[in-house]
Amino acid sequence: MSTIQATTVRCPHCGRTNRVPVAAEGRPKCGHCKQPLPWMVDAGDDDFTEIAEQAAVPVVVDLWATWCGPCRLVSPALEKVATDLAGRIKLVKVDIDKNPRLSQRFEVQAVPTLLVLDRGETVARQTGAAPAPALRQWVEQSITAREG
Repeated sequence: MSTIQATTVRCPHCGRTNRVPVAAEGRPKCGHCKQPLPWMVDAGDDDFTEIAEQAAVPVVVDLWATWCGPCRLVSPALEKVATDLAGRIKLVKVDIDKNPRLSQRFEVQAVPTLLVLDRGETVARQTGAAPAPALRQWVEQSITAREG
């Protein structure tokens, strides 16, 4: 996997489109207004280590499946959390059907399964869908407990 791969993100502050690498040092900022950008990427069995475990910021991992109704409900909520906490977290989405090694590694028995990783170490885990405010509180508590 090459760190040249990137996603396109619209800045929630100024509306400009930015290319954000899927794996990089630091935290992405808008090239125009310099505000933090939401960092949301997909990862799989082959690139998870580079994208998620080597990230300098805490990573929220969404282990999901295309056939899962609750997964489709939680996805926009997680994207809102990633936008609200831009510069503080990275959201990494993993389709468990396409990435069985990660599914097995994290012992996924129900989807969605959500993890918070800090430098590759799981610091929090939650199964099932929840609304954005509850997810944000869970993520903030998880990363604050780790910092403290």
